[in-house]
Amino acid sequence: MSTKPYSSACERNGPPILAGLREHFADRRHVLEIGSGTGQHAACFAAALPHLTWQASDVPENLSGIRMWLDEARLPATPPPLALDVNDETQWQRLPAGYDAVYSANTLHIMSWEEVQRLFSHLRALVTSNFKLAIYGPFNYGGRFTSESNAAFDASLKSRGARMGIRDFEAVDKLAGGIGLELTADLAMPANNRMLIWATTP
Repeated sequence: MSTKPYSSACERNGPPILAGLREHFADRRHVLEIGSGTGQHAACFAAALPHLTWQASDVPENLSGIRMWLDEARLPATPPPLALDVNDETQWQRLPAGYDAVYSANTLHIMSWEEVQRLFSHLRALVTSNFKLAIYGPFNYGGRFTSESNAAFDASLKSRGARMGIRDFEAVDKLAGGIGLELTADLAMPANNRMLIWATTP
């Protein structure tokens, strides 16, 4: 019998992320989570925020683990996870319509910068007149690391793959602005992470 995947980082960062989502997703209804990983956040946040339909997604090889978490949680507003790879145009074209928010955690630094750009290009099709985007993870500001631990983490990422790395906030904010979103919150998170919230402007 397969064992559910588990991330201690998801266990630690879940409560502070949830606190931010309680405030900024209070008026949301249908969230697409991109890069659901183990599925822990999907199960936790959907249980804590029952007003949301929480749609998990990830690359195909991670879907079975996500299903284990969702099947165990037995929540009414968590449809089966979707296959969604930033590099697969067909999967993006198959996405249902109607999301009013997107959430993603710890994804931008494991993508290449070209893939981050591709992600925002795909998000353009989801943005409506009433839309929010929440991204959690480490960011540089003014081209500088915010801590020694983030510098060490960036070096570790690059040792795994030269195209990985902590992204510059200003560059990501520019991508968000390019699809009609404006930064509405920059929340400090534990371990030198941030949660950035963008929304369509009135």
